[in-house]
Amino acid sequence: MAASVVKTPKCPRRGSAKEQQSKASPKSNNESNNWHWWILLASVFLITFATRFYKVTEPDHICWDETHFGKMGSWYINRTFFFDVHPPLGKMLIGLSGYLTGYNGTFPFEKPGDKYNETAYQGMRYFCTTLGALIMPMGFDTVYDLTRSHEAALLSAAYLIFDVGLLTLNQYILLDPILLFFMMGSVWGMVKISKATASGGSYSVRWWFWLFLTGTMLSCTISVKFVGLFVVLLVGLHTATELWLILGDLGQPIVETLKQIACRAIALILWPILLYTLFFYIHLSVLNRSGNGDGFYSSAFQSRLIGNSLYNASMPRDVAYGSVVTIKNHKTGGGYLHSHFHLYPKGSGARQQQITTYTHKDDNNKWVIKPHNKQRLPKDKLQLLRHGDLVRLEHLVTKRNLHSHSEPAPMTKKHLQVTGYGESGVGDANDVWRVLIVGGKVNETVHTVTSRLMLIHYLQNCALTSSGKQLPKWGFEQQEVSCNLNVRDKYAHWNVEDNEHKLLPSVSFSVYAPGFFARFLESHAVMLQGNAGLKPKEGEVTSRPWQWPINYRGQFFSGSSYRIYLLGNPVIWWSNLVFLALFVAVFLGNAILEQRRAGQARALVRSQADSEDSEPSTTDVPLCTCCPEEQQLLRRPREDHRDPLGAAAWLFVGWLLHYLPFWAMGRVLYFHHYFPALIFNSLLTGVMFHHIIQSLPRWIQHVLLGGLLSLIVYSFALFSPLAYGMSGPLANEPNSTMHSLKWLSTWEF
Repeated sequence: MAASVVKTPKCPRRGSAKEQQSKASPKSNNESNNWHWWILLASVFLITFATRFYKVTEPDHICWDETHFGKMGSWYINRTFFFDVHPPLGKMLIGLSGYLTGYNGTFPFEKPGDKYNETAYQGMRYFCTTLGALIMPMGFDTVYDLTRSHEAALLSAAYLIFDVGLLTLNQYILLDPILLFFMMGSVWGMVKISKATASGGSYSVRWWFWLFLTGTMLSCTISVKFVGLFVVLLVGLHTATELWLILGDLGQPIVETLKQIACRAIALILWPILLYTLFFYIHLSVLNRSGNGDGFYSSAFQSRLIGNSLYNASMPRDVAYGSVVTIKNHKTGGGYLHSHFHLYPKGSGARQQQITTYTHKDDNNKWVIKPHNKQRLPKDKLQLLRHGDLVRLEHLVTKRNLHSHSEPAPMTKKHLQVTGYGESGVGDANDVWRVLIVGGKVNETVHTVTSRLMLIHYLQNCALTSSGKQLPKWGFEQQEVSCNLNVRDKYAHWNVEDNEHKLLPSVSFSVYAPGFFARFLESHAVMLQGNAGLKPKEGEVTSRPWQWPINYRGQFFSGSSYRIYLLGNPVIWWSNLVFLALFVAVFLGNAILEQRRAGQARALVRSQADSEDSEPSTTDVPLCTCCPEEQQLLRRPREDHRDPLGAAAWLFVGWLLHYLPFWAMGRVLYFHHYFPALIFNSLLTGVMFHHIIQSLPRWIQHVLLGGLLSLIVYSFALFSPLAYGMSGPLANEPNSTMHSLKWLSTWEF
C-alpha cells in the first residue's frame, strides 16, 4: 500500500510551509552567535581577573576593615568565641581560606596600617578577590539571558569591570566581595530558572539544578550580612509573579501551578532555611572557647564556652548575704553592673562615682551583698537572700555602695541618677534596695543564673535599669545605668551570674546549658540589637544615602604614604543615573501608550458590536497554529525574556530594594553600603542602552557602543590609582598627579 501524503496547508499569515522554511534563520547564525558569546565571555573573564589580581597583595599592611574581618578569621582558626553584628558565613569562609593557605591565626590585626610582615595574609585576599571577580561574568550572562543582546551584556559587564570603586572593594579581606558574589549569583539563578520555565524545561535536571543553586545563593547571601534579605525579597517577588502567570495559563491544569509552588517552596524556602541553620550550627560548634564576646550573651549561653567561668561551673546554687556576685542585665546583649573610680562630670548630676553596664568581664563587675541595717554578718552565720529582702550592694574594688537619689540621670533625664556612694561600705539610706524575684513568692530563695531579679530603690521607689544609651567619652562609652520611676521597665531585669560564698555548697551548672536552637535564637536577638545600635568611631567618615548615587564622597582604605581611596568611577556612576532616569521616563511613556492602545481596542470592539451590519473584516488575519509564536501564545501567556523594558523593570526593582531601605535605617551608614544597588544600576544601564539604540542601523549601534566603551576604559585608566595606590601630595595640592581629577571638593584623595 502506498503511503498517503498530506498536503501542508498554506499559512494565512506567512505563506506556505516551504516559504516559511526558506525564511528561517540558518543554523550557522546560531553557531555564530554562540561563538560570539563565548569569545565575549572569555574576554570578560580575562579583563576582570587581570584588573582584579593586579597588585592584589599591595599594600602589605592592614587596610580599613581588614582589621575586623581578618581578626575574626583568626578567631575561627583558634576557635575563640566573639560577637559580631553580621551572620557568620563570610567570616567562616575568610578563616577557612586563611587556614587552607597557611595562615596560623596568630596575627593580631590590631589597627589599619600595621604591617603584615611574614604573615600569610595573601590567601585570604586572593579568596575574596576571586569571589569579587566572578561577579562580572555572572552579570554578563544575566543581561544576555534577559535581552539576547551581546551589546547589552558586554556594556553591563564593562560598567562593572571598569568601576574603580568596585575594584577597590573586591581586593581586600572584607565581607563585601563575598556578599556581592552571592547576591549576583542569586539574580543569575533567578533569571536561569525563569528562562528554563518559559522554554518548557520545568522539572528537568537543569531546571532543578538552577532552583537549588538559587536557593543556595540566597541562603549564603543572607548568611553573610542581613542586607541579603533585599535580594531574597527580589527573588521572592519575581517568583510570585511567575507563578501568577502560570496560574493564569488556561492551557494548563491547576495541578501544574500547585506543582510549581511546591517545587519552588522546597528549593527556595525550605532548602535555604536548612542551609542557614546549618551555617549557624557550624559557627557555634567551631567557636567553643571563651573570648571577648562572651558578655554580650546570657549567662546560660556562656556556660557552653570552654574557659568561661560558667563552663562546667561549680558554684553555689543559692545566693546568700556575704556572697560576692556579678549581676548581669537580663535583656539581650545586656552588660554587667559595673563601677570604677571615675566620677560623673559636672553637669551630669551629682559628682559621685560612675555606675555603668559593661559587656566584658573584669573585677570591677563584682559586688558584695550586705544586710540593709548592718555592715557584716558574723563569719560563721549563713543567711540566704530571699524575695522581698532589703539589701546594700557594695562594690568590691572601690568599697562604695550602689546608690540613687533625686538627681536626673546623665542621659535619660526622666530617670534618676545611679551612683557609687560612701566610704568603705558606709553610706546612707539611699543605698538600700529591695530585691524582688520576677513572679516570685514570699520567702522564695534567690538562685544563681536562673532567678530573674528586680532591684527597687527603697526610698525613691524606682527600678534599677540599663537604658541602653551609650555614655560619652567620660563614661568610656559604656552603657548608662539609671533608676526608672516606671517599675514596669522591661530592661529592669537582672540575674546573678557569678556567685562566691565560703559557707555554701557548690553544684554543677551544666544542667542549665542551653541547646542549639536556644543559642541560635539568642544569637539573632543579640546581632539585631547590636546592628541597630552601631555608632561611628571617633574620626570615622560616615555618609547619608542621598550622597551615594552621585558619588559625593569616598572613604580612605589606606591613609599612609601608600593611599587607597574608595570612590566610584564618576563617568560610570553619573551615566548610571542618566540611564536610570531614562528608564523611568521610557517605562512611564510606554505604560501610557499601552493604556491608550488598550482603550482604542476596547472602543473598536464596542463599535463593531453596536453595528447591525457588521461583517468579518477582510483585513483581519486569523490566528493559526502552524506558526511557532502563535502556538506559544495559545499555549502559555508567559513573560517574554527578550523584552528589554521588562528586564529593565526587574533590575530597577532590585536597585530600589537595595537602596531605599537605607533611608529608614537609624544605624551608622557608610559609602560601601551602596555597592549592591550599584550592580543593579550597571546591569540596567546595559539593558537600557540596548533598548534605546536597537532600532538604529547596526553600524551606528557599534559606533555608539565603541564610543561609550572607550570613554569608560579611559576614565578607568585615569582613576585607577585610587584603587591601585597613590603616593605623593594629596589631590588638593597643585603639584599632585591627581590634582586635575579632583572634580568635586568633597573628594579627599
